[in-house]
Amino acid sequence: MANTTFQAGAAAIPATKVELAVSCRNLVDMDVFSKSDPMVVLFIKEFGSPQYRELGRTETIWDNLNPDFTKKFIVDYYFEESQHLRFDVYDIDSTSSSLSEHDFLGKMECTLAQIVTEAVLRKPLQGPKMNSGSIIVSSEELSSCKEEVTLQFCGKKLDKKDFFGKSDPFLEFHKAREDGSYVLTHRTEVVKNTLNPTWKQFTLPVRALCNGDYDRSIKIACWDWNSNGTHDYIGEFLTTQRELARGAGPSNSFDCVNAEKKKKKKSYKHSGMIEVLKCKIDPVYSFLDYIKGGTQMNCVIAIDFTASNGAPSNPTSLHYLSPYQPNQYTQALYSVGDIIKDYDSDQLFPALGFGARLPPDGRVSHEFFLNGSTTSPYCEGIAGVMAAYQQALQTVQLYGPTNFAPVINHVARFATAVRDGTQYFILLIITDGVITDMPQTKEAIVNAAALPMSIIIVGVGEANFDAMEELDGDDVRLSSRGRVAERDIVQFVPFREFSRGTSAQAVEMNKARLAKEVLAEIPDQIVSYMKKTAIKPRPPLQRQPTLPTAPPT
Repeated sequence: MANTTFQAGAAAIPATKVELAVSCRNLVDMDVFSKSDPMVVLFIKEFGSPQYRELGRTETIWDNLNPDFTKKFIVDYYFEESQHLRFDVYDIDSTSSSLSEHDFLGKMECTLAQIVTEAVLRKPLQGPKMNSGSIIVSSEELSSCKEEVTLQFCGKKLDKKDFFGKSDPFLEFHKAREDGSYVLTHRTEVVKNTLNPTWKQFTLPVRALCNGDYDRSIKIACWDWNSNGTHDYIGEFLTTQRELARGAGPSNSFDCVNAEKKKKKKSYKHSGMIEVLKCKIDPVYSFLDYIKGGTQMNCVIAIDFTASNGAPSNPTSLHYLSPYQPNQYTQALYSVGDIIKDYDSDQLFPALGFGARLPPDGRVSHEFFLNGSTTSPYCEGIAGVMAAYQQALQTVQLYGPTNFAPVINHVARFATAVRDGTQYFILLIITDGVITDMPQTKEAIVNAAALPMSIIIVGVGEANFDAMEELDGDDVRLSSRGRVAERDIVQFVPFREFSRGTSAQAVEMNKARLAKEVLAEIPDQIVSYMKKTAIKPRPPLQRQPTLPTAPPT
């Protein structure tokens, strides 16, 4: 689990903490003169590891075949990883900590994604009998401080610091640490040549200002900006989030005091006033809030069938189907699909191809259905997509060019029709080459950035993918014909960075690493769309939100 305590010089991976509550029903009775005394042990398969490790144990509940355990499991949840869990149930016969000393009642395997998607996950136990009972697991995201604050300030009669002008003031916000020191958390823009500035409003997580403690000191300092970087100190004041939350008014007008001036001049009062114009606190919703509220994720897969991949029958082809090792297209497909499938309720995946000549007339298509259908692109499960991909390799002719815009626009049409937060679309493009319709692709992405949609591009082979980096707007937001994308919705990854080794274990490790890389941004992209369109998560779906009652004994 991620370390939640501060440790200088160390590293901690950010994660959502999920609490798992466990119950069992109709367990096997292994005791002769009484009922079983059950305990549940949770095992987790770590990222990149083929082995399970024990994460924790519940308490033992004596003489009960329908236990509701009070001890919860706390698990770090990562959307981008396939986190496999195994719940083992034992009948405790002694004080020994060795599980081999106790009777095995059953086990259940699932992924953490399956649990968080359901309000209550109930599955049968695989145990010593045909009917070994069932296990019930519910999840809840642990919240630290899920709020953000929007603030705006103005200054009145600040000190004049510039010889030939007035002042160029800006504010700095400092969060108090537990040791009493302060750390800078935010800086406003500079307002030029004025003693009465009004700064733009800004939004911060409440934890950034006070770590969720409304009574912790916040230091706000005012400076006069200088181009040489040696800014002139005007003054400062202390407040708290609780005080700021009162909003605009006389109680939130603060003296901006320069302590050095106050020491030197008895008549000194302050160096101006800083007033709160706005303070609005809003809840911050997480990816899990939307998933639990019923937001469905729809993964659409698009595969490159251009001739640059090489003839599928040639062992050097990127599309070659070796009986010994999956090709890069297959590995990328399974890597992402194994994660996404747990969030798709109907398990139907649209699968498209582009850059091929189709039978019977050889027309070139950049938007054809892999399954050969003319009416529906849906495949049943990731295995169905894989079968359709293999079938398409036998029926189409690889051709070209490499055009992305048609498949992006295809998914965008569906996303345009469902913009209320109930659906979110993820387009996975697997390609070997440089885009030949870059202007049209950029325009399609800019348009799609306003929709509930994300795009993952996996580049296979050894081509030069430098142009792809422009689409992945991590550093510079993508633009087209003067329009800037509202959100960064593209993640590009070259597969060659995740193709170390050829052993079965290496292939599995590569799949896990690839999935982690390409999916890590998806939760934030979903939340950014919901926030930009002011969509709040709906209440958790009515999926039996309470645990089933135990049958009468």
